[in-house]
Amino acid sequence: MPKTNTLIKICGLTSEEQALQIAKLGAHAIGIISVEESPRYLSAEIKKKIFKTLERLYPKIERVSVVQNCPIDLILKNFLGTPSETIIQLHGDEDIDYCKKIRERIPNIGLWKAFRIKTEKDLDKIKPFEDLVDGILLDSWNRETYGGSGKKINSIYLKDLQFSKPWWLAGGISIEWIDEILSDIRPDGLDISSSIEVYPGVKNLEATRNLIDKIKN
Repeated sequence: MPKTNTLIKICGLTSEEQALQIAKLGAHAIGIISVEESPRYLSAEIKKKIFKTLERLYPKIERVSVVQNCPIDLILKNFLGTPSETIIQLHGDEDIDYCKKIRERIPNIGLWKAFRIKTEKDLDKIKPFEDLVDGILLDSWNRETYGGSGKKINSIYLKDLQFSKPWWLAGGISIEWIDEILSDIRPDGLDISSSIEVYPGVKNLEATRNLIDKIKN
């Protein structure tokens, strides 16, 4: 049977207006990119403003700050006081030691770890992290970028996956792929970015609505 309660994260937003519109469409999580090299990067000040507005108007939505190989001291600095995010998503090459340290220093915010999957053997690297994180995100491997490439993971690697923590599928999530994802792959959540964009950081709201409706219905 298809999974009917799949969670939806829309990532790489760059405006408060679109964040609110997408929250209204029923997304469960909204991600902002805190990686300066990304075309979807937002400063700590703008991120905080958007997240504070979401916190006030849509308090149940997860507010996800995406970082990549970022010093923990810089993450703390970029909170600009009290954190406005509910999740920190590690989207780089962070190792076990890093995850232990960030858990110790930032214990009250959820921690997700992304893994880039090029071959089936890459899935074996995830197990040691399961006890340290609250969520696992599988993204496609790409030479040029750590995320937002629009490329899919080979579906063969994704069948019958089970982890001790909820897992999210990213990488080329399109409306044409949804039926297979929900019927055969069955992740706990979907992380969607480039497939619904007009250009990096700006979403096509009609395409976003259609995709969310397809997942939910």
